[in-house]
Amino acid sequence: MLELHSVVKHFASPGGEVIRAVDGVSLSIDPGEMVALYGPSGSGKTTLLKIIAALLRPDSGAVRVGSRDVLALSKREAAAYRLHEVGFVRQQPDFVPGASAIDNAALKLFDELRRRDARRRVEPLMHRLGLGDRLRHAGDELSTGERQRVLIARALSTEPSLLLADEPTGNLDSRRSRDVMELLCELCHERGVATLLVTHDPLVAGYADRALELHDGRLQDYVGDSSHL
Repeated sequence: MLELHSVVKHFASPGGEVIRAVDGVSLSIDPGEMVALYGPSGSGKTTLLKIIAALLRPDSGAVRVGSRDVLALSKREAAAYRLHEVGFVRQQPDFVPGASAIDNAALKLFDELRRRDARRRVEPLMHRLGLGDRLRHAGDELSTGERQRVLIARALSTEPSLLLADEPTGNLDSRRSRDVMELLCELCHERGVATLLVTHDPLVAGYADRALELHDGRLQDYVGDSSHL
């Protein structure tokens, strides 16, 4: 489903030093498989997600999602790719101020569906995520964990083939992190969504089918505790 081949992205620091954020990364993720990419802040994890999401071009390498060559997309094609084929869960909840939880969850659907139909499509997912009694609540009326679950609903609303999650539990305590990860794993396995999740939390990494570590821009097997049980 997702295939990376020798992806490289280097940056120049203000002092002229070369920062090897991504240095020859190759990776394959199958449909329904969750892979955790573990590493501290600044290790290049978010850079790699941006490359996969066609938000940043690598210096070299190849990125394919299914039969699609991500690096060959035009700006318009890349926007459509992110809208329809990729779900993105970010650490910071990006809510539309004043909009209800269900409208925030259905946001990606509004370009192609009437508001009523978009809400109808996303509502079963909201119930599945334990938000059935919070549909009409605004973002500032939701807990941090509830807001993150709304973002998961938004990311999965278009039935994407690929899910990218950037520190999705970074603002949650351990109990809420477990709740969110259990739901995310269940939904991704059930829907056959290839999932790449980046984290610096070993608890979160333990939920993945595989866990890798990005160190000095290169992938290696993660040797931490891979069990959340």
